[in-house]
Amino acid sequence: MSFIELRELMTLEKYDVARPSFRETVIAHKRNRQIAIGPDIILSFEDRTTIQYQIQEMLRTERIFERQGVQEELDAYNPLIPDGDNWKATMMIQIPDVEARRTALARFIGIENSCWVRAEDHELVFAIADEDIDRTNADKTSAVHFLRFQFSRAMCLALKGDKKISIGFDHTEYQHCVNSVPSAIANSLRNDLA
Repeated sequence: MSFIELRELMTLEKYDVARPSFRETVIAHKRNRQIAIGPDIILSFEDRTTIQYQIQEMLRTERIFERQGVQEELDAYNPLIPDGDNWKATMMIQIPDVEARRTALARFIGIENSCWVRAEDHELVFAIADEDIDRTNADKTSAVHFLRFQFSRAMCLALKGDKKISIGFDHTEYQHCVNSVPSAIANSLRNDLA
């Protein structure tokens, strides 16, 4: 997938008009790009559509309209678009209770590096986490991480085929997986591969 360019973005005024419809489209699109792994973690797989929405929303929220500011947002978000031989995801630890979340984040140190993807009989491919900045310290991990699953050519072919796709976590405090990713999500993710 190619990066989003400045000319593809709507001005703040145009986005204000298009936002309700665009937002509805993106919400429907995201349904086939999100998966819960166990009770506490959701992976939201990014693509051009989800990232364009993020950029437009950021520009709207921050009232950014100057060319340099818009370009800075593009530079920040474009790396989250898959490159044809990988999947990129936002990992969110979602525990509503504040104290329970605080405790879990302390127990989950390093969890971002334990997330994996597998195509049926192939080996696990572990995520490369937080390439921009480290989001874990000695006391706790962050509730949000950015993951990249980098695939060999053979793995891309296996994932694009009809092989069952599994996603999970292999962390001492979080051992959960989805043994067979639902077909709508699997098919959406397959579209990210060249």
